[in-house]
Amino acid sequence: MIASEAFINRLNAVFDSTRLAAVALSGGVDSMTLAYVAHRRMGQAVTMFHAASAAVPVSATERVNSYAERHGWKLRIVDAGEFADERYLANPANRCFFCKSNLYETLSSLTRANLFSGTNTDDLGDWRPGLKAAEANGVRHPFVEAGMAKADVRALAASYGLTDLAELPSAPCLSSRVETALRIEPHLLRAIDSVETHLRTELSPETVRCRVRQAGVVVELDSEALARLSNSQRIQLTDQIRSAFGERPVHFETYKRGSAFLREETP
Repeated sequence: MIASEAFINRLNAVFDSTRLAAVALSGGVDSMTLAYVAHRRMGQAVTMFHAASAAVPVSATERVNSYAERHGWKLRIVDAGEFADERYLANPANRCFFCKSNLYETLSSLTRANLFSGTNTDDLGDWRPGLKAAEANGVRHPFVEAGMAKADVRALAASYGLTDLAELPSAPCLSSRVETALRIEPHLLRAIDSVETHLRTELSPETVRCRVRQAGVVVELDSEALARLSNSQRIQLTDQIRSAFGERPVHFETYKRGSAFLREETP
């Protein structure tokens, strides 16, 4: 699929409508692609903000830093403060609202620029409390304004030769792996990130989620990766994962989107 000139023209119209912009950069395909095209159009008039925390995979922060250095982005790494918010830590069903509220309020205190997010039109069909926080803070969604779905964003990245972004799997924030009402703890999120990183290296799955539930830890893999998992690998990985989570029971299952939360939401 080739990104259409019409989409690019619509995005440029969004960028041209503001003197200064700030992109909330999670490290995923949507926000990274948005940052790239915004910088191409606006140069140093756009600032990238990345909120680094235990809820963000280490690989995502590394990707943000690498792209910023490679492409000359103006980047600021910030603490959005969600781990000081008891409403977020309690992990209610609308946890994402409190997460994004902290993020956008922090960014608004740091810049007078128009805030941009990487939301695309596919996201509008999901239950996403974070969009309510965006609305409350006047955040704009250039891909939505341009009428772009996820496939269009990937095609746009590919058209600029950003193959690593175009093929990057979706990766909701690590807190989405914790069952609703279980408290969000930084050490749990670090363990989740470590386990998922290890499994990607060991098994090369198309999809992997390490979920923390009341009953224990559930590792979800796409059906093909799960079928490739030998008994000896399963035993070895179970021991390693149980150790990472303080000897909680470990189970392997086929990946199901949003099975630890009502819906997964990308930060």
